[in-house]
Amino acid sequence: MSDKRRWFKSSYSDSEGGACLEAALSWRTSTYSNSEGGNCVQVAPCPAAIHIRDSKLSADSPQLTVPAGPWAEFLAYAAGVADH
Repeated sequence: MSDKRRWFKSSYSDSEGGACLEAALSWRTSTYSNSEGGNCVQVAPCPAAIHIRDSKLSADSPQLTVPAGPWAEFLAYAAGVADH
């Protein structure tokens, strides 16, 4: 499992350096990913949301952000489907 951080400035920061807060997403690669680049999904969990991306793309690749509640519901549903 890889642990890669991507730093980004807060949307409240301005071009003159005021209110500059940087935050980091800690990306984790799925344990189902392999060394040949297959099934490469990465997630970066945060308290209010989960960020999801394809690790085969660059660090600036598009991300899907899902609120924590719906993500938990999705995982519960997926676990239930897997059990059947």
